[in-house]
Amino acid sequence: MLHRYEFYLAGVLVLLASVIAVLNPTFLSLSNLFDLCKSSTVLGIFALGVLIVLLSGGIDISFTAIAAFSMYVTSKVLLAANPSGSIVTAFLIAGCLGLLLGLFNAFFISCYRLPTLIVTLGSASVFRGFLLGFVGTKIVTSLPVSMVDFSKRSLFSTTLPGGETIGLSASFLLLIAATVAVWALLRYTMLGKGIYTLGGNPEAAARAGFNITHLQFFIYGLVGFLSGVAGLIHACLMRNANPFDLVGTELTVIAAVVLGGASITGGRGTVLGTILGVFLLVTISNSLILLGVPSYWQKVLIGSVIVISTGITARREWGALHGVVTG
Repeated sequence: MLHRYEFYLAGVLVLLASVIAVLNPTFLSLSNLFDLCKSSTVLGIFALGVLIVLLSGGIDISFTAIAAFSMYVTSKVLLAANPSGSIVTAFLIAGCLGLLLGLFNAFFISCYRLPTLIVTLGSASVFRGFLLGFVGTKIVTSLPVSMVDFSKRSLFSTTLPGGETIGLSASFLLLIAATVAVWALLRYTMLGKGIYTLGGNPEAAARAGFNITHLQFFIYGLVGFLSGVAGLIHACLMRNANPFDLVGTELTVIAAVVLGGASITGGRGTVLGTILGVFLLVTISNSLILLGVPSYWQKVLIGSVIVISTGITARREWGALHGVVTG
């Protein structure tokens, strides 16, 4: 069923792109396609983390606060300690910060059996409040050299007839790497099987021998790590570290994952569907800009996507269950 859903989703994406290209040929220009890939990078990495949480039957709305905290602290630490440090060091610091904050969530979710929504809602406020209250509120405009250099790197570039040079951002490679890693994790490892089983039936997961506590620590730690990496990519692409950035985009990310076929009740969803959902939302957003549609309609559209996609997913699951019961 999911494979068929992904096929339909890919068809909608192609059809939408074709319609937009007819209305505005600029959409299919190489420059705009590169921009679409660039715009999908941070959203896509966030979405992979949200997918893992939804598969496990939970929900996390603190990932943007983790990303903002990680990117801002990393930028300030590098500037103070080693402004010429490598970009690898920057990603390690941001990823480890995100990992620690994710484990903070896991501690309360696993050890105290608290609802994931309540924990992550509270932790998002804690992380954001600590960042603004004790770390700083001023935008860092002079980033470390390695971060600025990373923002300029391209996987490949070309020169347009007018003399402008355009390229596919090297950050897109990180989205590809994260996608392959999460896909392999969910498809080929016992951890992946445990995540699906936990979301489908926690009691069955425990009876199957999965350690629920370890699974939850792994899930929220991984989401935190991905969030930290995504936050640093955002800072590099924006060429500044703004502590007020990213927070508030949770709805868009969740919409992309749900649109990709993931069930909000857990146990159902794929990496391919999630990535298609991300590209579809980014394409819609980009097309609204190209067609001159006011930006506030994007929020209306995203809200509609969540409601409709959730309804379709719930209907599909009810239909599958009804077929089993009546069969």
